[in-house]
Amino acid sequence: MPVAIITGASKGLGRALAEALAARGWDLVLDARTAEVLKDTAAAVASYGTRVEARVGDVTDAGHRAELVAAARQLGGCDLLVNNASALGAEPLVRLAELPLDGLRRALEVNVVAALGLVQEALPLLRGARAGAVITVSSDAAAEAYGTWGGYGASKAALDQLAAVLGVEEPRLRVWAVDPGDMATDLYAAAVPDDDGPRPGPDGVAPAFVRLLDERPASGRYAAPALLEGGR
Repeated sequence: MPVAIITGASKGLGRALAEALAARGWDLVLDARTAEVLKDTAAAVASYGTRVEARVGDVTDAGHRAELVAAARQLGGCDLLVNNASALGAEPLVRLAELPLDGLRRALEVNVVAALGLVQEALPLLRGARAGAVITVSSDAAAEAYGTWGGYGASKAALDQLAAVLGVEEPRLRVWAVDPGDMATDLYAAAVPDDDGPRPGPDGVAPAFVRLLDERPASGRYAAPALLEGGR
């Protein structure tokens, strides 16, 4: 069975992707920082009959990243790495004039540095897979100038560039940066707590990611809403 590592997998999009892959027979290594929530998610995902390894920790910890890859190796390898774990930099979001620099450093460390660190750790397994792939979860804030989203958007823009270059440097892999679009998640609620407008749930967005795995288009940046509508 194919094996995937998914970070930030205890809830939101990470959990939705884990369940979507488990339903298709994938074995999974799931990461999150909150033990009880991750335990519940792992149990739900395992109910599909797949093997699940849950590892509690912070992706900024090199030892934790090595543990995730070691767990995948025990399951048979790594066919897919999903860098989904994210930090906002400030909760709720604030204008750049008020953005704590430590918050920006945290966003860059989680969203960019740790993501690359995990890619580096997993590359030997990804290169050895029949159809290795990396998915980095992006944001429209990486490409558009939204007030208060500057720090988070800058980190996601940097992640997009890393994904683009990785796709060039590793032509045997597929490397997709995916903008999931608006979603009703705890991350968005923490970012903009006063905005309670209707948004799709992560379960409705996960099929866009599955489509990439089914069709394996060229490495690049994709928007989930367009994928769900049949485009790019």
